[in-house]
Amino acid sequence: MTWGRQMSQALCSSDSGLFSTPSCVFFLLILIMSLPTAFQGPTSYHVIQISQFANSTWAQNQGSGWLDDLQIHGWDSESGTAIFLKPWSKGNFSEEEVIELEELFRVYLVGFIREVQDHASEFHMEYPFLIQGIAGCELHPGKTTVSFLRGALGGLDFLSIKNDSCAPAPEGGSRAQQFCALISQYQGICDTIAKLLLETCPQYLLGVLDAGKAELQRQVKPEAWLSSGPTPGPGRLLLVCHISGFHPKPVWAMWMRGEQEQPGTRRGDVLPQADGTWYLRVTLDVAAGEAAGLSCRVRHSSLGDQDIVLYWGRPTSIVLIILAIAVPSLILLICLALWHFRRWPYQNIS
Repeated sequence: MTWGRQMSQALCSSDSGLFSTPSCVFFLLILIMSLPTAFQGPTSYHVIQISQFANSTWAQNQGSGWLDDLQIHGWDSESGTAIFLKPWSKGNFSEEEVIELEELFRVYLVGFIREVQDHASEFHMEYPFLIQGIAGCELHPGKTTVSFLRGALGGLDFLSIKNDSCAPAPEGGSRAQQFCALISQYQGICDTIAKLLLETCPQYLLGVLDAGKAELQRQVKPEAWLSSGPTPGPGRLLLVCHISGFHPKPVWAMWMRGEQEQPGTRRGDVLPQADGTWYLRVTLDVAAGEAAGLSCRVRHSSLGDQDIVLYWGRPTSIVLIILAIAVPSLILLICLALWHFRRWPYQNIS
């Protein structure tokens, strides 16, 4: 499932005393187990938790924080500390606020594993198993925000928090219903989680968008070129359009015939590059005799209204190749002629 990589940790409050009772972390376990479909938006933040349980004594947590599809936080499970991947990853939070939240995550993750292992048999969870979760908020037009917290068990939707209440997913069966029944007993914890999702997350999101705007809003124009891929079969061609070095990530690319989009166009994943830009590969499998007249069209915010259009087998390409060969050759001939005429008088004198 595409959202399986985007599941996150639940947020917690430092002054609530939630970690003073075993039920707190178990409650967070329930909240963590639900997944949203992958969203794509220009302004969203979410944290991901993936917890692997091999047996009753061995487990491991992985955590990360994402601004849209850009990772800006990691988690060092050995030291129990956050990893800030960007200079502006702390947003407008003070050092004290960051340290406080970091401590909450550390205590939560340790308690999470302990509580899951203690209750695994009660909820008939067979080892090994995987728990995944996502929590965050998304900024909508008008600076309104929508928060979410969902989770999955073994890669399947388990439950979610909707309108301050627990909603078991159909895939979760009776186990998810049991978890939701347990959640309803802890209204105080639900209120704390709601506050963090509805207030803390939006505050952080607005702050980090402002702190990182220089990088987030930069525009880098793509470069594009065409090539042929491995032969799909006898009499066929695989046309490949490469788009590289663009930022931000959203880009549109399509193989066209005139103004008609080619339905056989296949778009690869948009992949990150070392310099923070992106790369995309778009292909089209066609009969060799039908390749002429096809073009790859690229649209990106950095280009404005000037799309990049590359034509397959365009005659001007052949002309350019001929010129690339002929011009250096002509220059060489001129140089040889000049050298010969400069030496010619001396040859006559001798």
